[in-house]
Amino acid sequence: MTRHIEFTNIHNFRDVGGYVAHDGRSVRWQRLYRADSLGWLAGPDIAAFRALKVRTVIDLRHPAEVEKRGRVPETEGLRYHNLPVEGRTWNLATFDPSTGVERFLADRYLEVSEDGVPLLRSAIETIAEADNAPVVIHCAAGKDRTGILTALVLSLAGVAATDIVADYALTGLATPRFLADWQTRNKDALMWAGYGAAPAGAMELFLAEMDQRHGSLQAYCSDVLGLDPKTITKLHAHLLTDPISPG
Repeated sequence: MTRHIEFTNIHNFRDVGGYVAHDGRSVRWQRLYRADSLGWLAGPDIAAFRALKVRTVIDLRHPAEVEKRGRVPETEGLRYHNLPVEGRTWNLATFDPSTGVERFLADRYLEVSEDGVPLLRSAIETIAEADNAPVVIHCAAGKDRTGILTALVLSLAGVAATDIVADYALTGLATPRFLADWQTRNKDALMWAGYGAAPAGAMELFLAEMDQRHGSLQAYCSDVLGLDPKTITKLHAHLLTDPISPG
């Protein structure tokens, strides 16, 4: 199966399928996608997107971003949820080069885990419903807010932390095109040194500190997000392949 799906105007659209869970099952292909802004879909990209038969889009951007940059084109039967999980605006003036991009990003992700509780829960509950699949989750670059939600879903599915980190870091393959487009659209704007970056160390730090704070991502989802065990069961039932029969 193909993980990276090519479009003209968006650069970080990929399938989250194929990762192996701890019980030997794996995440089904063509059930959950992650992406950068679907507001850039236009022309032939729209037909390519519709060919994926996506039923649900979860847009993690702020309403102001949606208004300024646009949303996924409306299609009959497409369900659209705007769930802005990020509560605090990034203060780039606090970036300390001595501690690195990884530390700065991980701190922002931890803030989302604190501020976005009800919307993260709603997003996971939406993904857990089989009738909503295929689902696309996206933000602006498809790495920060999208990376956090993807990490939570993959962890609930039983995927190892190393694979969660590797999936996050795959954004790096899209970064050059993403940055080139950003510079074309924002000719006079200054670019933050870490813009578009998805270093593995950022997700590693985030996962490690979530473990320290909550015991595990799964415990965070249960104890902080308040996910019903039935929701997790439903997520496993449609997102994971069937159990392997003994013998």
